[in-house]
Amino acid sequence: QITFGSTFLGKVPVHEEVHRCAGQIYGYKGCIRDFQVNHKELFIIDEALEGRNVENCNVPICDYHPCHNGGTCTSDEENWYCECPKLYTGKLCQFATCDENPCGNGATCFPKSRRDAVCLCPYGRSGILCSDAVNITQPSFSGTDVFGYTSFLAYSTIPDITFYYEFRLKFQLANHHSALQDNLIFFTGQKGQGLNGDDFLELGLRNGRVVYSYNLGSGTATIISKPLDLTFNVHVIHLGRNLQKGWLKVDDQKNKTVTSPGRLVGLNVFSEFYLGGYREYTPELLPKGPRFKNSFQGCIFDVQVRTSLDKGFKSPGTPEGHPDSGRSVGQCKDSPCSLIKCRNGGKCIESGSSVYCDCLTGWKGAFCTETVSVCEPEHDPPHLCQQGSTCVPLPSGYTCHCPLGTTGTYCEQG
Repeated sequence: QITFGSTFLGKVPVHEEVHRCAGQIYGYKGCIRDFQVNHKELFIIDEALEGRNVENCNVPICDYHPCHNGGTCTSDEENWYCECPKLYTGKLCQFATCDENPCGNGATCFPKSRRDAVCLCPYGRSGILCSDAVNITQPSFSGTDVFGYTSFLAYSTIPDITFYYEFRLKFQLANHHSALQDNLIFFTGQKGQGLNGDDFLELGLRNGRVVYSYNLGSGTATIISKPLDLTFNVHVIHLGRNLQKGWLKVDDQKNKTVTSPGRLVGLNVFSEFYLGGYREYTPELLPKGPRFKNSFQGCIFDVQVRTSLDKGFKSPGTPEGHPDSGRSVGQCKDSPCSLIKCRNGGKCIESGSSVYCDCLTGWKGAFCTETVSVCEPEHDPPHLCQQGSTCVPLPSGYTCHCPLGTTGTYCEQG
């Protein structure tokens, strides 16, 4: 039996405070985050036999001194912020600001020189001073600009993704060099509200492959796809998670799965859902897993999510499909259907911000390149195995595996 507090011996994390007085050793005062014995992780609370006077660890954000350029950190129980000197702005006071802001409609002003300013336009605006309105149905992202800002869209927090979610989206790359190297596609998590917290969900591109990661609080799970087929003008991603098990399917590649480490099964995130980039693109505000060096470069179509198998897919945002904010986002120049090549007689259908291949009978998949198994519900004609039995495909035809109490070719006899 190991006792924490009064007789604990071992490696102690930050914020420790040990008092010695007249030869006596008082109980440990501080935070213990991870504990391992012989490479086995022990869950301090879940596996404890008993305890007393133990509270949740809450290190003040400002103890990390996050503010740059002489900024002063101020925090309360729920949030924190940096009070910046006159010439600086940004979440961490990391950017120089404009003395006289000529930009309109909530644009971000950046001093290009002592005399010239650049206006980084918010969502729905364009022009030198961001005075022109623009209707964006298929957003185009420009990556990280020369001033260190990213283009992004921020949607309201997606509810009910704690135990189950599915995302699907399509994207077109602006080029096949920098857009494939180290680029964030989307992110939501605990970071960005503070420097504590581990839970996150993120998707990105690294070295020509799609990278999908999530952390439920007990370790990061990651799936990496095969290299993207660059002959496709548009790429399709379908990913999900049920408790600890996650999966990823890219284009017509085979489905890949992973199981997150530890025992935790719930994703607890409270930040906005960021698409294409991040509001303040500073690595300190992102968990260790998704610290992509750049944001997305290209167009993203048809982002949808559902949080239950019995629910339909919906666009993020409140109201649906509407971002809360954004920066430096334009309208994609090409129609998605002019870029997608549906195979085997499939037809491209474009409906608002959605686009998909309508496949002929016998074909399925993002580009109608995958055959429908005789045992799948989409097969025409459908298999004849009775309800409760299992259809098993054979080299020619299929067979039915019957549940207890039934028999016959199609399990139709009691």
